[in-house]
Amino acid sequence: MKYEVPIWEKSNLTLEEAAAYSGIGINKLRKLSNSESCPFVLWVGSKRLIKRRKLDEYVERMYSI
Repeated sequence: MKYEVPIWEKSNLTLEEAAAYSGIGINKLRKLSNSESCPFVLWVGSKRLIKRRKLDEYVERMYSI
């Protein structure tokens, strides 16, 4: 049995989910999250996950991306 959790309830998103959620392109999210000081990226091995709440806060603070 596989459970589907709505995207707005997940705490961590894949790049594809984060792009669909935020409206920011996958390539732009990848570029933003490459920095070691990026506040909204979580690395699980080589897998990159985006912290949804931190991404929301980051987008709220930015004037342009």
